[in-house]
Amino acid sequence: MVERLLVTGGAAGIGLAIARHGLAQGWDVTVIDRVASVAGRSVIADLSDSDSTAAALKETLEDGPVTRLVNNVGAVFPASLESQSLEDLDSSFALNLRAAIQCTQALVPGMAAAGFGRIVNMSSRAVLGKELRTAYAAAKAGLIGVTRVWALELGARGITVNAIGPGPIATELFMKANPSDSPRTRAIVESVPVGRLGTPEDVAHAAGYFLDGRSGFVTGQTLYVCGGLTVGVAAI
Repeated sequence: MVERLLVTGGAAGIGLAIARHGLAQGWDVTVIDRVASVAGRSVIADLSDSDSTAAALKETLEDGPVTRLVNNVGAVFPASLESQSLEDLDSSFALNLRAAIQCTQALVPGMAAAGFGRIVNMSSRAVLGKELRTAYAAAKAGLIGVTRVWALELGARGITVNAIGPGPIATELFMKANPSDSPRTRAIVESVPVGRLGTPEDVAHAAGYFLDGRSGFVTGQTLYVCGGLTVGVAAI
């Protein structure tokens, strides 16, 4: 059977690095995103819209089951609590959480039939606390919650479910939410114990471990790829 990997939001940043990792493993890689990916097969969709997501999943599964899934797509929607709009809150949950649930529901039957599955949910270090992240942290914390639930529900069928919480990673998404000339951004970089921002490849390496066929005894876990920030100044 062809080993297939689906990466949502895989046209850039962390998702692209994970797609490239999958290709290096010899897997058949599909990326669902709003724009075409330079790595793997592209399926164009708006993952914030459930109908568009459903159509993309149908197209993806026409070629057969997918036994590896990385729910990577996301957006930040930065705002203080007082200025947080309910519209953006709904948008955050739709893209950061609902899309992951919908994609996982579509792929699990094929994984169960194969007796093998690897699911990685891309959460964030921000769930431990970060200013201006009400909508984002709430949705990403939800991903950690469902990771633990799905690990319990799916483990007996050979399917593992784990989460990754990236810290400050030098992606377009991070730099848009954290301008390089902002004192807040400088404070973030200075607080990272390893002394640098992370790279998409740092996160892809961690995801690769969870996706590996030999990682079947690890499930329900959250790995923070954050340069030590979670044991440093957690308020940053």
